[in-house]
Amino acid sequence: MTFAEQYDTYRLFMEEDLKARCQHWDVSPEILSESMRYSLLAGGKRIRPVLFFAALDALGADWKGEAALAAALECIHTYSLIHDDLPALDNDDFRRGKPSNHKVYGEANAILAGDGLLSYAFELLLKEAEKGSAHLEAARILAHAAGVYGIVAGQSADLLWSDVKAGESELLFLYANKTGRMFRAPLAMAACLAKGDVPLWSRFGERLGILFQLTDDLLDRGAAGEEKRLTAVKVYGLARAEELASSCAQECCALAQRLGAPFLRDLAEEIERRKA
Repeated sequence: MTFAEQYDTYRLFMEEDLKARCQHWDVSPEILSESMRYSLLAGGKRIRPVLFFAALDALGADWKGEAALAAALECIHTYSLIHDDLPALDNDDFRRGKPSNHKVYGEANAILAGDGLLSYAFELLLKEAEKGSAHLEAARILAHAAGVYGIVAGQSADLLWSDVKAGESELLFLYANKTGRMFRAPLAMAACLAKGDVPLWSRFGERLGILFQLTDDLLDRGAAGEEKRLTAVKVYGLARAEELASSCAQECCALAQRLGAPFLRDLAEEIERRKA
């Protein structure tokens, strides 16, 4: 199986699982259910569930049997995107090639759609935690990454440091929290469930998250509003930022080799080369 075929195997499994879950929602009023579905089923790379499935697969675990935890990952990620796009935060009119949630349903409904997805994710986590200590720890890892020690802190920092002078230490904090925690979490969760080396899998996730954000900054240079954001290009300059991305990709490939996960090595290479 090629890298692309394996990626699609994980991604399409997640897509079908999310569609099935949405069909069983009994949510009223209809606008709440519709707005939640609109963003959750909007497609995208599904990279966080893919990381989770790929790690479980590499560790010899039944990756399809952990779909609920993967769905929780994607619900939390989608909630964060809905809220990030709001005028009070990043003020983006489009997401995944479609109008942002608030452009379709209004700001108030978009906030509630994000709240609904976040709450639903924790319902899934609590149900999975009943399976035993490993699932409880996996749920704890994701809860930690989703809150004030993860993406919430990262978004807060992104707002703060768009208005004040900031440098490398602030950039690394931003990378670690806004992106890195939700790359680390699926790998740590998988290692926890399959009795893998949690620190090593976590390290790979952290470095992959940094690589993803470095390539984001490189791709976004010159974009509208980019001059206000704290980015690697602003802190290091273009040439140095490109060097750091290359070095980070090499480290990710070396870690994937140690983990016995060639798919994740290929994924790191794809992220370094990506154009969107």
